[in-house]
Amino acid sequence: MDRQLRLPGLRFAFGTLSVLRVRVTRWDRVAGGRAMAVAPLVGLVLGALAAGLGALACWRGGPLLGAVAAVAASAALTRGLHLDGLADVADGLGSGKPAEDALRIMKQSDIGPFGVLTLLLVLLAQIACLTGQFAHSEWRGALAVLTAAMAGRCALAWGCLRPVPAARPGGLGAMVAASVAVPTALAGTLLSALALALLGLHPRYAVALTLSQLAAAALLLRCLRRFGGVTGDVLGALVETAALAALLVLALGP
Repeated sequence: MDRQLRLPGLRFAFGTLSVLRVRVTRWDRVAGGRAMAVAPLVGLVLGALAAGLGALACWRGGPLLGAVAAVAASAALTRGLHLDGLADVADGLGSGKPAEDALRIMKQSDIGPFGVLTLLLVLLAQIACLTGQFAHSEWRGALAVLTAAMAGRCALAWGCLRPVPAARPGGLGAMVAASVAVPTALAGTLLSALALALLGLHPRYAVALTLSQLAAAALLLRCLRRFGGVTGDVLGALVETAALAALLVLALGP
């Protein structure tokens, strides 16, 4: 990958998926595909920031405060982008309407009852899982935050595989849909799992990240059948689904 392709992809990834001030120099499918491929790096950076804040809050105020601080920081560092996508997808799936009507519901700015309930349950579950991890130690809690962040961004590449179409023209979903090759997505997931295993000195983090992709894949298949493709909201929902799945694996494991 040459520098002219790599740097716009990184800029696209950080400029789109975070609040970090990055000037996006290219806005096209090539840069978008590169961005989804390197999205785990965004998870690494944002996860490290949220993990550090969570560990500090845990040290000063206890495990529950650490968990709340980490979840809040994760949302703030993305402007709630992925949580908004999760809520919209929940409303679309819960509406029971045909694909065209469901997509219109998802595009509306308000949040319906399915979205509110889903957000509430997901955030409570994330906080509960992280509270248990921070109760073990600040370091273990921080690693759980980092694992969830990287797991969520690995799911983006799988959601943008080349056989996966966009549900509608226009928007981020159409820009990045079908832009990532299977070997690229696989390499990103394996490298992320390896990095977490080495950092945590335990295979639990690699296992959690790997299994979380199965949960995201289940949601992706459901959205493909329901909407006919992916949208930016669907990709956001995949991030939150994989992140929560990773936390659940860690919480239920040894």
